[in-house]
Amino acid sequence: MLRAAICGPGNWGTRLIDSVQDKSEKIRFVAAVTRDPAGKRALADRFGLELTDSYAEVLSAPAIDAVVLATPHSQHAGEVIAAAKAGKHVFCEKPFTLTVADAKAAIEACRAANVTLHVGFNRRYAPAYLEMTRRIDAGDIGKVRHIEGQFSGPPSYQTEPGNWRANQVESPAGSMAARGVHVIDSMVHLAGTVTTVFSFSGRLEHAIDVDDTTSCLLRFAGGATGYLGTLHATSSFYRIHAFGSKGALEMRGETELLASDLGGKVERSTFEVADKERAVLEAFADAVAAGKKFVITPDEIVNTVAVMRAVEASSREGAPVTIG
Repeated sequence: MLRAAICGPGNWGTRLIDSVQDKSEKIRFVAAVTRDPAGKRALADRFGLELTDSYAEVLSAPAIDAVVLATPHSQHAGEVIAAAKAGKHVFCEKPFTLTVADAKAAIEACRAANVTLHVGFNRRYAPAYLEMTRRIDAGDIGKVRHIEGQFSGPPSYQTEPGNWRANQVESPAGSMAARGVHVIDSMVHLAGTVTTVFSFSGRLEHAIDVDDTTSCLLRFAGGATGYLGTLHATSSFYRIHAFGSKGALEMRGETELLASDLGGKVERSTFEVADKERAVLEAFADAVAAGKKFVITPDEIVNTVAVMRAVEASSREGAPVTIG
């Protein structure tokens, strides 16, 4: 049983705890790091957690094997590096970091300390996505030539101006940090690393300092192309569509997959809802138990961060951005 501390037990941190506590035989939360221990007493009592306001205390505790970071994005790099130096395995919510340099430094710290690192791309564990990747790996649609993705929702209507997410520093290029980065991770996973980005991003109507409409064109190292839309102020929608030389696969939401062949025949598959958060945390625990150091490859982690920043830079400069 992997013994973990949650750092940042807010809404999403609570969801992560709830997904595994007293439900998983692989991972359990034993502590929580919070700026307000008194305010989290009910949470601690509910889940049986020790509370502290000291990250250093958690890192020095022999009874804690790993940290799960659900903290502001700008804190991730320093927290990952500190955990690695303390010999703690690391699960970090996305985006992994806000700069490529920080991503590389954090990854190198984990490599040097010989600890396991995983990033919270829970949508890799959605049932429709698992089937999509299985079919692509099996060659069902041939060589992937193009991918389309859309992941949007209404956070601009729900986020207060003083919230840590309500600014361009923590949320570059609108909902890229909250939603679009999931699509980029899927695209990189399916088609390889991105080399060129051209994007548009802007704030059309809302008071918080975050773009609400972002779209971009992509080129991948293997020659495939793609495009992504992610909005911060619309109805919720999630879609991944991979086009190949022999057909296409379209994931609509997390439990529906449409497969089409060259003759236009469409096959629709539906799946039972699964707990993605439990799945991603248990994958982390499995990797620790097996001695696997990176669940997602370092190149993929870094490229996803690079694409997020390139989307922002391209929209600002009005020109394509090449990722080295």
